[in-house]
Amino acid sequence: MPKLQEGENLVKMVIPLRNAYRAPRKKRAKVAIRLIRELVARHFHYDGTIKIGEKLNEMIWGRSIEKPPRRVEVAVKVNVEEGKPVEVSVDLPSKESEE
Repeated sequence: MPKLQEGENLVKMVIPLRNAYRAPRKKRAKVAIRLIRELVARHFHYDGTIKIGEKLNEMIWGRSIEKPPRRVEVAVKVNVEEGKPVEVSVDLPSKESEE
């Protein structure tokens, strides 16, 4: 787990989604969403609900259920209290955070 400070933290990650292509064609986008949640939960040692942002969701489903992207760059917002993550949300990185 990366070192996180108290309060809100922003972490950029590139998540590979190639394993979604092992699933049947009509389930790939759904599997891609599940893979994102699983990887973020494992990376931040978090067992609660992980929120997927609207823009990220539209990007994954944008080319239909059969053809999700092979990898996606995301920005993960983690709220930390007493050294443990309390709330985790995932979305596409904004233009301001790239600068």
